[in-house]
Amino acid sequence: MIRRIDLRGSDVDPRDVLPRAAVDVESVLHTVRPIVEDVHQRGTEAVLAWCERLDGVRPPSLRVPQKALDAALAGLDPGVREALEEAIRRVRIVHEEQARTDIVTTVVPGGTVTERFLPVERVGLYVPGGRAVYPSSVVMNVVPAQVAGVASFAVASPPQKDFGGLPHPTILAACALLGVDEVYAAGGAQAVAMFAYGTEDCAPAVMVTGPGNIYVTAAKRLLKGRIGIDSEAGPTEIAILADSTAVASFVAADLISQAEHDVIAASVLVTTSEELADAVEAELAVQVPATKHTERIAEALAGPQSGIVLVDDIDAGLRVVDAYAAEHLEIHTADARDVAMRVRNAGAIFVGSWAPVSLGDYAAGSNHVLPTGGCACHSSGLSVQTFLRGIHVVDYDQAALRGIADHVVALANAEDLPGHAAAVEVRFTSGG
Repeated sequence: MIRRIDLRGSDVDPRDVLPRAAVDVESVLHTVRPIVEDVHQRGTEAVLAWCERLDGVRPPSLRVPQKALDAALAGLDPGVREALEEAIRRVRIVHEEQARTDIVTTVVPGGTVTERFLPVERVGLYVPGGRAVYPSSVVMNVVPAQVAGVASFAVASPPQKDFGGLPHPTILAACALLGVDEVYAAGGAQAVAMFAYGTEDCAPAVMVTGPGNIYVTAAKRLLKGRIGIDSEAGPTEIAILADSTAVASFVAADLISQAEHDVIAASVLVTTSEELADAVEAELAVQVPATKHTERIAEALAGPQSGIVLVDDIDAGLRVVDAYAAEHLEIHTADARDVAMRVRNAGAIFVGSWAPVSLGDYAAGSNHVLPTGGCACHSSGLSVQTFLRGIHVVDYDQAALRGIADHVVALANAEDLPGHAAAVEVRFTSGG
C-alpha cells in the first residue's frame, strides 16, 4: 500500500529521494490564460459562462444575495454552528496577538524612521469547493484579514449544482457568521481573474489569498504583479517524525486524514523504528478499508508522493523533515516538545500524540493556510502580517541631514550617481 525508503546508513541528500507530489503548474497555463483574458475582456458574463462550462452550473447571479446568506445561517446545523463559532473565537485570539503597531526609531537627534503597518485596501479570499466543503478556510482567510484592518474584502467559492448554482450553504453560513456580505459564486481561474480585473459586479482587489487547485494556482501565477498573492499552493501534505514510543494507530489515522483530501495528497512517515513502520502498515490495512473515502485514500497512500522513510536516529530524522519542509509536521517522539523546537522548516508543527493536524485544520487557533511543496523552508503560513505592508517614513531635519551628508555624497559618487550626491549638496550651498 505504501512504499518504504531506507535511509539508514546513507548520506544521500534527502531532497533527492523523498516522495513529493509532481505538479506542473506550467502545463496548465495554456488552459488558464484564455479564461483569464476572457474575464478581463467580458467581465461578469465571462465568469458566469466559465462557471457553467467548468462547474456544470450557471449561477443565478454572480454575487450571492444577502437572503441566501441569511437562509444558510438560519439552516446551519446547531452543532456545526457552535463548532464554527468556537473555531472563530480561537483563531481570533491567536491572530489578535499578531497585530502590529507602528515602530518609531530615532537614528540621530532630529532623524527618525517610522515603520507604519498599513493593511492592503481590498482582498479577494478564495475558498475551494471541490472534493470537500471548507468552511474552515473561510475562517482562516477572513479572521486575519479582519484583524489586520482590511477595509474591503470579498469571498469567492465555486457554484454547486446541488444548491442551485450557489456556493455550498455551509460556506455561506460561515461567511454570515463572520459578517461577510460580499460573496461570489465563482471558482477556479475565473474567480482569481474576477478579483484581479474586477467585473460589473465585483470591484478589483489588490490581493488574492486562499488555497485552490492547480488552475487556481496557475491563475495566481499569471496575475501576480497585478495582484499580490499569499502563495502558490500545491497538494496538501503531512510528514510525521516518530520513534518507537509513537502509537501506531494514531500515526496511521493521521496519515489517512491527510490522504483523504486528494489522490495527490502526500502522507510521509519518517521513523527510527522499523517495528513502528510495520505496525503502522498493519494499522493502515485495517483503517483504510473502514473509512469513507477508501479508494481516494488508498490511491494517495500508494502514490509516489507518499511513503515511510527509515532513518538511523532522531538527528537523522530531523535532517530529513527539514529537507522535506512539510506543510504539516507532526512529532511523535519521546521529548516531543524538545524535538519540535529543533525543527527549522515546516509550515506548522504539531507536538505529541494529542495535537493531530485535524486540530489545526479547525480549532487549534493556528492558521491552516500553509506553504506546500517544500516552500516552508522560506515562506510562512497565512497570518495578519500577510495583509499588512510595512512602510518606512523617513523624517530628518536640516541638522540631521548635514550630519550624514558627506557619507551620502561619498556613497553616491562611489556608485557613479552624481545626481544623487547633488540632491544632497544643493541643500547646503548658498541659495539652496
